[in-house]
Amino acid sequence: MTTRSLMIATALVSAAFGLTACGKKEDAAEKPAAGAEQARTVSVTRVESRALGGGFKASGQLIPREEAAVGSELSGYRVGRVFVEEGAWVRAGQPLAQLDNTLLRAQIAQQAAVTAQAEAEAKRVTGLDGQGILSQEQIESRRYTAKAQGAALAELQTRDRRMTVTAPVGGRVLERTVRPGDVAGGSTPWFRIARDGLVELNAEVNEADLSNVRVGQSVQVTAPGGATVSGNVRIVSPLINAETRLGRVRVQLPLREDLRAGGMASAVFGSSGQAVTAVPESAIRYDAEGASVVTIDDQNRARQVKIKTGQRGGGWVQLVQGPQPGARIVLNAAAFTLDGDKVKPIEQQAAR
Repeated sequence: MTTRSLMIATALVSAAFGLTACGKKEDAAEKPAAGAEQARTVSVTRVESRALGGGFKASGQLIPREEAAVGSELSGYRVGRVFVEEGAWVRAGQPLAQLDNTLLRAQIAQQAAVTAQAEAEAKRVTGLDGQGILSQEQIESRRYTAKAQGAALAELQTRDRRMTVTAPVGGRVLERTVRPGDVAGGSTPWFRIARDGLVELNAEVNEADLSNVRVGQSVQVTAPGGATVSGNVRIVSPLINAETRLGRVRVQLPLREDLRAGGMASAVFGSSGQAVTAVPESAIRYDAEGASVVTIDDQNRARQVKIKTGQRGGGWVQLVQGPQPGARIVLNAAAFTLDGDKVKPIEQQAAR
């Protein structure tokens, strides 16, 4: 082999070796270093302390919070005047209607004269007891007659005062059934008054939802005209209708002109009850060993923690046993995350 041929062969071998070495360096640069970890991105949320339940709708009728039925205690007298109409605001003690007392006044005058005469006769026997001028029986008879006639006069005077029918409470007149010329009698009320004009919702609630309702609970009520007002639960009925399986809830409402007794309204009940440690339902993982959640520690590593659950409501589950409020957990239990995995957490707010 000539000297020129030897030089060419040597150069070719050197070039080939250099290309091989470069390829190895590039491959080494592309491969991750030994022990390096790829962090998986996961959505996380916080364990909360919150009230469960609520979040359901119901409807019912608007009724007076307290209603007074007003009529006359007397019978046989004709109505002379009616002073108020439906919708009027009245105060306690205000006259609503007046019975014709012309005949009664004549009876009172007559009875007053009879009573005065009887009292005069009784005075004449004062100090005659045991004197023998009149028998004791006659003396006692005059005294009794005076008392009886006085009682009869007082009864007529009381009846006269009741000839004026007055409002027992202040409020708004819902209904008036009496007219001038009607004769008093019967059991039908003449007036119905909503005390203080207050109206509330008598909502019909499913038996299953009734257990989540508490006195004082906030309620959003939609009035017949479409306006939304805030109310509070005043009474939760202890009785469930055996046929409809519905219970009644009385919702206290503010005084408003557009809330009229007899109308229908709907309501949305918010959360109720005591605050408990809770997590979203989506965060709970179920397997052969039971329920668990995946927590994220300070080093952003996943840790599977066994839990015990309690009541549920509104998409949340109570933790009887498990991580404390504030702990980070994986929001979606279906996320493929193993115990000890390094993760890249993205914190999100769970659905309210």
